[in-house]
Amino acid sequence: TVTLPNGVGKTVKIAVLTDEGKFEEALANGADIVGNTDLIQEISQGNLNFDLLIATPEMMPKLAKLGRVLGPKGLMPSPKSGTVTTTLSNTLSEFKKGKFEYKADKTGVVHISFGKANFTEMELIENLRSLYKSIEQNRPSGVKGKYFKTLYICSSMGPSIQIELDAFTK
Repeated sequence: TVTLPNGVGKTVKIAVLTDEGKFEEALANGADIVGNTDLIQEISQGNLNFDLLIATPEMMPKLAKLGRVLGPKGLMPSPKSGTVTTTLSNTLSEFKKGKFEYKADKTGVVHISFGKANFTEMELIENLRSLYKSIEQNRPSGVKGKYFKTLYICSSMGPSIQIELDAFTK
């Protein structure tokens, strides 16, 4: 996971699954939907009107039956991605700032949106540098030598531009 300094330019709708004592804390820190068994019931009926699901550890056993619904969509909370947490306020603020998870596909390619066209040049550069550092730091332990072969950036429907890898060492 990485939190970009200037965000990605998208607002994320966050649902929090926790016990009733923490409802106020979650809502105060930016959660859009908060619930426990009622939210689990909604999700099981197919109402997935959120982009990210954060859960507290005590709710995870109740979520197990929703694995078939949430798993294929990538919404199942996991401690590895930071979506199962005991500190709701910190986690919510990180994800609202633009924290997201990225993965390399089976060919080793990573596709990530790191900004929008209306960002300033410096904001895009800062985001790209922090993304590059994060990927470089989280490289698999079995990889020796250079981890990046090439790096390209492009707009959604525009041509790609190759970036010199030496630009990141400055």
